[in-house]
Amino acid sequence: MKPHHSRYWLNPNHDNEELFVLEVKDVCETYHEAPRKAVINGRRTISIDENTGIQALERKNPTKKIEPGKPERIEFEYIRHGTLSLIANFDVVTGEVVSPSIGDTRDEHDFCEHIRSLILSDPETREWVFVADQLNTHKSESLVKLVSELCEIKDKLGVKGKQGILKSMKSRAEFLRKKDHAIRFVYTPKHCSWLNQVEIWFGILTKKIIKRGNFTSKKDLRSKLLDFIDYFNATMAKPYKWTFNGLPLKA
Repeated sequence: MKPHHSRYWLNPNHDNEELFVLEVKDVCETYHEAPRKAVINGRRTISIDENTGIQALERKNPTKKIEPGKPERIEFEYIRHGTLSLIANFDVVTGEVVSPSIGDTRDEHDFCEHIRSLILSDPETREWVFVADQLNTHKSESLVKLVSELCEIKDKLGVKGKQGILKSMKSRAEFLRKKDHAIRFVYTPKHCSWLNQVEIWFGILTKKIIKRGNFTSKKDLRSKLLDFIDYFNATMAKPYKWTFNGLPLKA
């Protein structure tokens, strides 16, 4: 018992338990079949998300290095140089972070253009599957139009807020999930970001670069983020061994 310890907790609140279980299983099956599908179908399975508001903080004084009997001491005061948003793609099969986007914003347009850039960077890939959370920018009108364009889908999309595929977030998500599309999305259930593999990598990025970082500008921050991604891919990248299968854990 450690009554002086506490941590934040989010209680699950699912409107449809059956749907929740199906969504969890869909994500897990996507991970498990990714290596085989890469060989048979030429599929790339990408875990994708944004890390927003990364602060370019410059410490007013240098960090004091660790000494015998003394921990590393990081200057408390800092200068703010603004923030950046990182959109990262974690390749489930190779364990690499590929084609990242770093910018001042991460709106619907930013995410859509990020997806376009990634897909066009690898024209040999026949099938793309993206594992993403249920943020509204991941179910946007722009994204539906992009998928329709790149997959050469001739169906009428309708009008946002009125009719057809574009009518609502639900109808757009149903379109983006379709398994017969060469580009499709698999969504983690609400409040289940732990199912998104890129979140594991974001944790590594935070510990290695952001938490103790000293950045003199947004340009400096961007450079160090990209340098770390290159270093990670060259020395640390490996696929995660995903053992969870979507079923309730047993003691």
